[in-house]
This record gives sequence, C-alpha cells and structure tokens, in this order.
Amino acid sequence: MLLEVGQKAPEFEAKIETGETIKLSDYQGKKIVLYFYPKDSTPGCTAQSCNLRDNYEALQHAGYVVLGISSDAEKSHIKFIEKQSLPFSLIADTDLKVHEAYGTWVEKSMYGRKYMGTARTTFIIDEEGMIAEIIEKVNTKDHTAQILK
Repeated sequence: MLLEVGQKAPEFEAKIETGETIKLSDYQGKKIVLYFYPKDSTPGCTAQSCNLRDNYEALQHAGYVVLGISSDAEKSHIKFIEKQSLPFSLIADTDLKVHEAYGTWVEKSMYGRKYMGTARTTFIIDEEGMIAEIIEKVNTKDHTAQILK
C-alpha cells in the first residue's frame, strides 16, 4: 500500500538508540519529521543528518520533532549520534516493520545488481497524526529547506 498525503500515518512501536521503545502516538499533538535513510555513517546519510542537526533549532522553532529511522541496530545509531553530535533520536528498525508500513523497504539496483534497501523518504506528520507531506526526492545537503519551505 502506497501512503499518500492526507492519510493517517501508520502507527508503529520501535526502539530508539537508547533501547527505549517509542510509539508514533507518543508524539500526538506535535509535528514530526520522520526521515527514512539507508545507513548510518555513509556519505549521503551523514550529509542529510548533519543538515538536520545544523538546522535543528529552526526545525524546533517551527514546532517539529525530528526522528531518523534506518534498519541499523541501536549500537550503530549510538556511534552515529555521538560521532555527528545529533540532537535527535534514531529509530532502530531492524525487523523492518516500520519500513514496510511506510513503503520504504524497496527493491533497488546498483551496477545491474538488484537488492532490497531503504528508499530515502521523509514523511511530515501533522499534530493529528496525518501525513502532511511526503518528500521522495531528498536533497541530502539541504533537506531542512525542503521541510521548512
């Protein structure tokens, strides 16, 4: 099922880097930037996460909670957060349940080889838990501008 703007964002329960379990409904009443990225500490993902870090105050001022999500484990997220001084949590979706609910676990192709991986996608979720925007063509170096436009 492909998600669309105006639909209710799929509820999920998953662990963040601390091992704590969070649910989407924990953020009811807040605007959320839920960004799916392929892998901790890779060039594009680092650029995207650091752009959000560098503009975190502006995002908070606009009322957003930022949550990153990849299929990496908590231990990998802790290293990434510490190395890049990220001020927001990263969700460890190792069982891919959240990726599948949001349609971001997809077949990809590199050098003619097909494999499954994360489609870099950001979901903007409003205070009522509805999808307000879906950003599929993410500019990793200036992602905040795409969110705050």
